[in-house]
Order: sequence, then structure tokens, then C-alpha cells
Amino acid sequence: MSISIAVAIAATALISRAVGAGDMALAKRRSVNSLVYGVVFSSFLVWLIYPNIPHILLYIGASSRTLDLSIEYLQVLIWGMPAVMVAMIGSGIMRAIGDAKRAMYATFVGGLVNAVLDPILIFGFGLEVQGAAIASLIARFSMVGITYYCVIHLHKMLAQFDLLDFYKDVRVISLIAIPAMLTNLSSPLANLIVMEHSAAFGDDVVAGIAIIGRIIPVVFGGLFALSGAVGPILGQNFGAKSFERMKSTLTSAVIYSFCYCLVMCLLLFVSQDWLIETFNAKAATAELIRFFASFISFSFFFQSLLFIALATFNNLGRPYVGTALNFARATLGTWPLIIIFSWGIGAEGILFGQAVGSIIFGCIGFYMARKYVAELEHKDAELLRIDPSINYDELAS
Repeated sequence: MSISIAVAIAATALISRAVGAGDMALAKRRSVNSLVYGVVFSSFLVWLIYPNIPHILLYIGASSRTLDLSIEYLQVLIWGMPAVMVAMIGSGIMRAIGDAKRAMYATFVGGLVNAVLDPILIFGFGLEVQGAAIASLIARFSMVGITYYCVIHLHKMLAQFDLLDFYKDVRVISLIAIPAMLTNLSSPLANLIVMEHSAAFGDDVVAGIAIIGRIIPVVFGGLFALSGAVGPILGQNFGAKSFERMKSTLTSAVIYSFCYCLVMCLLLFVSQDWLIETFNAKAATAELIRFFASFISFSFFFQSLLFIALATFNNLGRPYVGTALNFARATLGTWPLIIIFSWGIGAEGILFGQAVGSIIFGCIGFYMARKYVAELEHKDAELLRIDPSINYDELAS
């Protein structure tokens, strides 16, 4: 998923810049080349990962019944990786041209198909875990259908594929996609560190961390979508050299994040008893959910500042800065802090350490992003004095 998001980020950045500069031919060329890049890359990953699924799960720590169920699930789901890649790149293309509403439809339809098929296949046909995997696989291919229709039939955003043009674009796509992959993989790395450390406190704490991990995407989905919304706006205005709008976009994103977090954290706080009952949480599991809902949840505002910073660097020619920031948060901002705080206050320290890391790196990242936009504006003004025909690719370099 992280790798698919990364290629979609690259597609969105490159296509939105071309749209902002008024070059629709280049935008369409990069649309088709991004899709081909994604399909080839994801197919290679399927070939690489499928025979190694048991080894990967054993390395993470799965054993006995858990290992058997995980293998059974992933050996079905892995075949949907190219479909996820195509759907996400297609959504990125739509966001790049300003059609964020239809980009949302693909995710919505995928979730709806999954929700309908899950109970039918798991309980109705008695397929259990394999049924869940098949439902997810079908849902992913349904997402491809929606994006295919929107990108090709509605917007006509795909140029004729040309192998020579593809070779030209592989480098520019990779320059954004590879750092974005590393950036996105840092979050699973942080989750692995947290889960490994949680295991020392017992199954109840592991269950609590896992439940919180399910709650977070639902409650804070509007923040995770932020980089996908901010990126194309920054890219288009960068292509048009509209720096005031770029700075206004960053400010608006922060205001949105603050208001969103305020509302959602309040809802989370008042619904904590319902969540505990819904998940049938007991003892330490329930305490962790209460601690998260009462004291930790607002730290996601600071994490959203990092999301904004990552969108800025990915779309404005400095993806490696975003990679460094996110890996620093996943390592320096996670490992030592959760060890220190869990030593002092127990299992709750795992959540508290993560929150402190988010606050530190969120503030640092947003400051760096604002500073970088100001530097680009200054650089543009200087270059225009020398050569009025300077373009956005030269400016970003």
C-alpha cells in the first residue's frame, strides 16, 4: 500500500505541474507512463514477495495458528497489488487535474464492495479468513474499474503509449517515487517497532495497540487525505509560479487540520466507552483505549503538519527531504521515546512516546516546508531577472 501511494504521489506531482504550466500533452504522456511504471513495479513485487510470504511473517514474529491464517490471507490478497497500484495512480491523476471528488469515488466503491462481500464470503459461504481475502481482492479490482472509466472516458487523460517517451519519464518518476516509497515505508517501520515493544507488556497491550491502529484511520482519515489534497494544489500553483497561493494553501491546510482534530478528538473522547464495549476490550486493553482517547489523540494535529510538509517537498522537487524527515520520526522520534516513557509510565508510555515524536517532527517539518516555499519564491525572482523564460523544472532543480 505504501509503495502504491508513493507512485501515486509521483504521478500527482508531475501531472499537476504540467497542468499548472498549461502543457496538457505532457500531462497525458506522464499519466500513461506513470500507470505503466506502476504496473511493472507492482508485478515485480508480487513475483518477489509471493514465495517469501511465510519467511516474512516468521521474521515479524507470527507463529502457530496466527502464521497459518496470515499465510492463507496474504497468498490471496497479494495478487491485488497491481490493481491497488493502478487505482491509486488513477486517483492521483484525477486529483492532479482538480477532480478530487471522483478520485474519492474509487476508494468509496472499494470500501463498499468490501463491506458487502465480507459477511457474504466469510459467514455465508463459510470461507472465513480466505473469504475476507477474496472480498478485499474483488474490492481492489472494482476500484480499477472506477478509475479506468474516469481517467480514460471522462477526462481522456491517457496519451498513446510510446516506449521512448516511457524511458524519458522513468527517471523523473523515479526521482519522486523512490524517495516517496522510502517515506511511506517509514510508517510501517514505526508500527513494527511499536508492536515489537508492545509484545513485552503482554497480549492485552498488543490488542490495545492493534485496536487503536484500527480506530486511527477511521477517525483521522481526513488528515491522511490531506497530503493528497494539498499536493496537487501546490504542484499546479508551482507550475503557474503563484507563490502567494502556495503559501495560502499551507496556511489553509493547518487551519483545516486544527479544526478537524478539535472536532474528531472531542467525538473520540465522548465515545470511548462505546469503543471499549464495541471491541469487547478488557483490563489493560481498555485502559490503553481510554488513554489514547483522553490524552494522545490531539497529537495527530502535529502529525498532520508533517503530512503537509511531506506533500510540499514531494511536489516541489525535494522528495529526499521528506524521506529524511519521516524516517527520523519513525526511528529517532519513536524508538528511544517509547523506551524512555514506557520505562517511566508503563504501557501508556508507548503511546505517549509516539505522541512526543509527532509533536517534535511535525513542528520541524512544517517550519522547513514554509522556509522552502519562501526560498523557491526568492530563487524565482532572482532567476527571472536573468532569464524570464525559466520553467518550473529548472526552478525545482
